[in-house]
Order: sequence, then structure tokens, then C-alpha cells
Amino acid sequence: MNGSSIHVGLDIGTTKVCSVVASTDAITGRLDIVGAGLSDCDGLKRGVVTNIGKTAEAIRIATDKAEQQSGFTIGRVVIGVSGDHVAAFSTRAIVTISSTEITQTDINRLHHELRQVRITPDRRILHVIPQDYVIDGQDGITDPLGMSGKRLEANALVITASVTAVDNIFRCAERANLHIDAVVLQSLASAYAVLDDAEKEVGVALIDIGGGTTDVAVFRGNILRFTSIISVAGQKVTDDIVAVLGIRNTDAERIKREHGHADSQSIMRDEFVQVPGVAGRNPTDLSKSILCQIIEPRVEEIFELAMQRLLESGWAHQLSAGAVITGGCSMLRGADSLAQRMFRIPVNIGIPRGFSSDGLAKEVSSPMYATAVGLALYSVKHARDFDDRFEEASLSHARNGENGVGRQSDDASRGFIRKIVNWFENL
Repeated sequence: MNGSSIHVGLDIGTTKVCSVVASTDAITGRLDIVGAGLSDCDGLKRGVVTNIGKTAEAIRIATDKAEQQSGFTIGRVVIGVSGDHVAAFSTRAIVTISSTEITQTDINRLHHELRQVRITPDRRILHVIPQDYVIDGQDGITDPLGMSGKRLEANALVITASVTAVDNIFRCAERANLHIDAVVLQSLASAYAVLDDAEKEVGVALIDIGGGTTDVAVFRGNILRFTSIISVAGQKVTDDIVAVLGIRNTDAERIKREHGHADSQSIMRDEFVQVPGVAGRNPTDLSKSILCQIIEPRVEEIFELAMQRLLESGWAHQLSAGAVITGGCSMLRGADSLAQRMFRIPVNIGIPRGFSSDGLAKEVSSPMYATAVGLALYSVKHARDFDDRFEEASLSHARNGENGVGRQSDDASRGFIRKIVNWFENL
């Protein structure tokens, strides 16, 4: 054993799959990004799996690249989830206190009660996030531990997802021989990578513009207060370029990435861009300002929809730290200035951080890696819980095998054993 452990974040997006490997030193606690893999993916639509085979293959390619770069074998991952099937609502729970002082056991009982909320069979709970606590009618309490009281209440934000959508993600990962430690809301994961505690304390909006979805989240008091998902994102920008210029999707994506501007005011030199012809036709020239006229309206629509969700949330006027935009589409030149002009609050571009400056820090210091890096950081924070659950699952599987209950095929059993061996080899 080399004294370090790995944590892998796997961002399965509409247009790409990104895998990031983080390594933590058991002695110093140092965190390095030691591997990253990226692959194209067209097996999802607006965050939902539409082709398991294509998605599983994209996962394999991304994890293989990350394995080659890091030198570790990947067996366990934390995966992000997004899409318009994700929903959030509020709930409340109450417990009585047996002694005069509130203990951690009492808080754990309350959290357990919060998770007993009734949902339909087609929904799965992703997160239950306490918002505040109430002790004997006194509200606004952020940490009840050690306080006196007889009745402890809590308000919480419950985030759920479609069971079918999540199960299909599991199927894709299993085909790639991966064990999923947790499924995490993508905006929550991105926040781990691009927001600091000060921003989350005073109030900040996070707008993560991916390929198929735009995730909107509000943090205040270091707590996720609101989340919503918009089914308009970067792929729509590419689709507009395809429709107007009559070119292939791959060419439109390249032109958008290399020459696109979301704000006409950000164009310093109105140079010409060569647009490739289709089916042997001659290429044509297009100015950046004309290209911007295609891109800007769609990006404006994304920001308008995000602003509408923020206004509906009731938190729009409590964003003292402004807004942070991240995700691949935030890399469009002028996206931050356009957002600032529309939101009328300070806007920054979210760059992943939270790891040492050595290793692959430069390679993943891009908004397109925000979710994957955040998922890896989430894994680091919850590693102990994941290890306990993985060990329990392994023991349960072994017992079932001994009793002849739930025995799988030889191939499946060998695959499971290989995952365990890979995990211990990486320690």
C-alpha cells in the first residue's frame, strides 16, 4: 500500500463523459488530481439515458483514459445526475427529546424522520438537506447540538429523481464494470469544485450550463436553499449554428468552441471564420459578429430562464456574492459579461479548485470539468460512509453466495470479485 487512496468523479453528460481521479495522502491529507479522461457521448438527451450501449462505451473510454493517466485501476465512482426529472420540495419533521440536552443521536433520529417523507414509487430520494432547526418553537437555529429543549423540529429540502432514470445510469456503470458509491445532484457537486465557503455563506447563485441541461442552485448560510433544472443548454447553441449554417454538428461545435462569442461587446477584432462545406461544396467565410448573432439570442434565453427560476425561488435579492457560471457553455467568450448585464449582479466564471497546484491541476482547471472534479471532492468528503456501505454490501454478497441465495452467474461473480480486488490494489 502506498498510503494514498483514490476518489473518482464521473460526469455523464449529454455531449461528453468526464472522469476525474483524485488522490489523497493518508498522512498529510494532500489532495491531487492524478488522472482525467474525456470522451464524446450521444447516449443521453437532456440528462436522461436514451442508449445504454453508447453511454456505457463512452464511460469505458473516459475511465480507461483516466486509468492510463493516473496509473490506478478504477472500480468505484461517484456519479452526477441532472435532467428535468429531478425535482425538489420542502418537508418538516419533529422528534421529542428524552433528556434535557440535545445529543447527536437526537439529531440523527430527526434526520431519519426527515427521510421518511412519502414519495411515489417512481421517485427516488437523492438528498435531504436540513434548512434550519426549531427547538420548542424557537426557530432560526443552525446547529442544535448541546442545546436544551424538549421538542426538536427541522425544515428540509428534499431532492428526488426518477427511479427509471437513475436505474439506467446504474446499468450503464455496471456494463463498464464500475460500482457506484453515490448518485449526486450535479449542481451540488459543481458547488464543491467552484464555490468557496464565503460565497455560500453570504448568498450566491450557481448556474451550471452543460450540454443538455442548465442547473440553477442557490446557496446561503452554507446550505443549498434552492435548485432547479432547465432543459435548454449548450447543445441548443450548437443546434442553432447547425440550422443556420447548414453544417455538421461536429463542425458547429468546433466553430462555437474556437470562435464563438456570447456577447457582441466582447469581440475585439471582427475576423472571418472559415465554415466547411457539406458534400463537396466550397467552404465559406463568416464573420465573428454574424456568428455571435446566432449564438447570443440562445445564451440570452438560457440566462433569462435562469433569472426567472431565481425570482420564483424567492432568493434572488439575497445573493450578496452574486452569481457564478460554470460548465462548458460558460467558456463562450463574453458569457460572463452578458450574464452580468442581464442579472445586474456581479458574475464570475467558476473554475474548479480545492486541490493542490501540482499533478493535473492545469488540465482540469476548466469549467467543463467542474462537475467531475466536484464529484471527486464529494467522494473525498464522504469516503468513510462509502467505505462502510461498500464493506457491508461485500459481506452481504458473500453471505448470500454461501447460502445459495441470490447467487449470480459465474461471469457476474467474477466481475464483482475483480472490483473488490481492484479496490484493494489501489490502496
